[in-house]
Amino acid sequence: MEDELVSEDDVLLWSEQELHDAARRNDTGKMLELIQKGVNVTAKNKIERKALHWAAGAGHEQALRLLLDHDPDVNDGDSFGMNALLLAAWFGHLHILQVLVSCGAKLSCENKDGLTMLHCAAQRGHIRVLEFIMEDLEDMRLDRVDKSGKTALHLAAEHGRLEVVEFLIGLGCTHGSRDKEENTAMHLAARGGHTEVLQKVVETGVDVDEKNAEGLTALHLAADGGHYDCVKLLVESGCNVNAQTNKCMNALHYVSRHGFEREVSLLLEAGTLMDLVDNQHTAPLHLAVLHNHAEVVRLLVDAECNLDVPDCRQQTGLHIAAEHGWQDLAEMMLISGVDLNLRDKQGKTCLEVAARGNHVLLVDMIIKADRFYKWEKDHMGGRPDSWEGGPLTFKQDHQPETQHLRSVLWSLATRYLCRGEWKILAQHWGFSDAHIRALEHQWTGMKSFKEHGHRMLLIWLHGVLLAGENPIKALYEGLVEISRTDLAECIRQKANAETSSPKICSAM
Repeated sequence: MEDELVSEDDVLLWSEQELHDAARRNDTGKMLELIQKGVNVTAKNKIERKALHWAAGAGHEQALRLLLDHDPDVNDGDSFGMNALLLAAWFGHLHILQVLVSCGAKLSCENKDGLTMLHCAAQRGHIRVLEFIMEDLEDMRLDRVDKSGKTALHLAAEHGRLEVVEFLIGLGCTHGSRDKEENTAMHLAARGGHTEVLQKVVETGVDVDEKNAEGLTALHLAADGGHYDCVKLLVESGCNVNAQTNKCMNALHYVSRHGFEREVSLLLEAGTLMDLVDNQHTAPLHLAVLHNHAEVVRLLVDAECNLDVPDCRQQTGLHIAAEHGWQDLAEMMLISGVDLNLRDKQGKTCLEVAARGNHVLLVDMIIKADRFYKWEKDHMGGRPDSWEGGPLTFKQDHQPETQHLRSVLWSLATRYLCRGEWKILAQHWGFSDAHIRALEHQWTGMKSFKEHGHRMLLIWLHGVLLAGENPIKALYEGLVEISRTDLAECIRQKANAETSSPKICSAM
């Protein structure tokens, strides 16, 4: 067979590729046959790797020794700067490393990232190789850094190599040295979620509140990665749970943004400030709402965070929920009690934001809450969280007990009320102009007023039932007030029609 290139993408001849493959397999017989035929032993593939590299990386001593007899350049590197010595250290082949050292390999070599064999062995966790390097070789600098400023300890901590970390600390490496981003080994262990490594580094007595170039402590990095055990360890080690980054973020910002519920609970229990705003004036609540993390929002609301804190757009958490139409998040905040009069930079209240987004059900929820707040202030002088009249909700009513009443209101809105009469009735019942505008924002055609009237009646019914009033009596009086006595009598008869619900019968 004619010796041609393996492919258009490669630079090896078929015979040279065979030599590479034989070196990978430790097939010295095939290798010797090819060498005797005159195949170029130093031929490189497209990443500049030759047969010697494959033998060293695979840990094949026989193939390696055969190649060393014909390839004198033991320090030659591939396109990544990895030579045979570095590959042996990277893959943990101690005996290969010893052979190469005895053949005069350059001990101070490094790849294009500045990794030495000490770095390679530390990153990959090869403790026996490290022991050989540090105990049997001379002039090996323990704290030598790569091009990113990382020492062997940095790399071992970053990749969770506990045994290596213990070994290096035992040799007396510098515990608090920093890489080019000013990360210590503690930062890197926390970022990777390596709890045992982090514990070992913390035990050396380093300052647990050390900051990197971005102002992040180990706690920030552990929180950002959702590493619960690392967060717990750092908290128990007495770290500053309210430390702020260069962007004024604390650890609670990070876990709230990612929706890490356990970490949020842990940080709240540790006393982390929950209303702290960053340089964009964003609080943890804003981040939790923005990313629709319902459980985190619940935790923050239950911890009584300030629901009225505005962000850089002057939006509260409820504004953000209203903008996206997130009913569950809005419900939590509405039940806890929020200021519905606050306006964003565009001058919009949350009700107007919800209406603009055509989030109809959320519009109705906000109006229900607004009316309830006013009723409670007038009658109880308290806040929504003081409500003791049963489970409080502002969502759409689907209870079987109110089904008959709701059907009556549907008939009233769609069959009996004339255009504009629902507004007069709404004004009589204390609906504000803003409420009416929000209801009218939904447009479904020339008969939209029927839908507007129906929604208004359901909102009214919600308030009447919460107040413990008789809905039929109140409806009758309202219709009489707007000069629809005929309709009032008709509706009363319809509402008092036989029903199987004891609750409705007693209400009537």
